Amino acid sequence: MTHKTWDQMSELEQAQATWWDAFKDANGYRPRDIDTSEWTLTCFKTDIIRLGQRIAAQEAENDQQQAQAVVIFEQRVQKIINDGAKDRNTALRWIHEAEGSNGDEDYLCYLVGIPYGYFNKNN
Repeated sequence: MTHKTWDQMSELEQAQATWWDAFKDANGYRPRDIDTSEWTLTCFKTDIIRLGQRIAAQEAENDQQQAQAVVIFEQRVQKIINDGAKDRNTALRWIHEAEGSNGDEDYLCYLVGIPYGYFNKNN
């Protein structure tokens, strides 16, 4: 089975491929149980817009949750310093130990819900 390149696809096939990816982004799974064989270009375009709105809302919610997690994390760091850590690096080391992240900053970001790369931006 050979696959067409993007340029070889019709506008309808491109819309179907775009919808397929947008559905995954919005719902977390591929739409294998949805028959789109009868859909028109307008159907795909309309649903792509709806899915885009859903994705944007999810991203905004995620950004808000991460911002809140940063505040909570920084309060935790400050509390550990107030409770006896000599500096931020010591507090972070203790948090790594408590979370079981073994010094992996990206994994710690995941564990505490803060944005990936947070420590690169804030150290």
